Amino acid sequence: MGSPPVIAVVGPTGSGKSDLAVSLALELDGEVINADAMQFYRGMDIGTAKITEAERRGVPHHLLDILEVTEEASVSRFQEQARALIADIHARGKRAILAGGSGLYVRAALDVLEFPGTDPAVRQQLEAELAENGQAVLLERLRDVDPVSAGRLSDSRRIIRALEVHRLTGRPFSSFMPQREYFQPAVQVGLGVDREVLRERLASRVHRMVDAGLLAEVQRLDTLGLRQGKTASRALGYAQFLKVLDGGWTVAEAAEDTIVATRQFARRQLTWFRADPRISWLDWQDPSLVAKAAALCEAPRI
Repeated sequence: MGSPPVIAVVGPTGSGKSDLAVSLALELDGEVINADAMQFYRGMDIGTAKITEAERRGVPHHLLDILEVTEEASVSRFQEQARALIADIHARGKRAILAGGSGLYVRAALDVLEFPGTDPAVRQQLEAELAENGQAVLLERLRDVDPVSAGRLSDSRRIIRALEVHRLTGRPFSSFMPQREYFQPAVQVGLGVDREVLRERLASRVHRMVDAGLLAEVQRLDTLGLRQGKTASRALGYAQFLKVLDGGWTVAEAAEDTIVATRQFARRQLTWFRADPRISWLDWQDPSLVAKAAALCEAPRI
């Protein structure tokens, strides 16, 4: 008999993915694999809403606290780690449950997806060109060789990556994107939340983070090299509260900007996940949520 389907709990930030993943793990005898890139970082706890030991309820969690803030997250490395963990969990007769809102990371674990190599020298040259000429120049160059990626990307790091891939392979970066073909059988459960409810939940969550000591967390991580981290320094809340430490913003201004940025991020997540017809969506407030999700996970999927 083959391995059971991999389970992925997806949806926008603040929708309750971590809680549902734990409940499913308890129901189905599973273990949780983190697929939120910002929760890879040690010490980034409050601002990432990282699940606490108590909230894990004894369920084993993997790929939390595996990087220092100065290290760069790698989706290809995550793919290797996640797939090895899935195989190990299944070999022990348990269910593997991915939980996280980093869409590409979820796809990397679940889908047939090839990652082209990297070249530090090429990357460094492109970063120097970005610093000298600005993002618009690089985006225009990308548009000439890969209009699909140019139309999708607005983040300078991803624009540089797309140009690097084209230079190294001669192929557009968009040609490496997953085609929604599972690497092995999988079930994706999406948590649907009313947009206005989610907006208020996200605002309340940011205020709770501030009350819980987000500024102190950022201050401590700053001494550990947060600003030098290419991935960690861009995390929601952390970039804003670094400006408080610099004296440029008040705590209230940083909190408000974090709320706005988090809402925008949630919209992008919804756009990403809603485009995948394989996801089965459930109401996050459904009293029978866990039972319905468990039933989906028991059903054979390809």
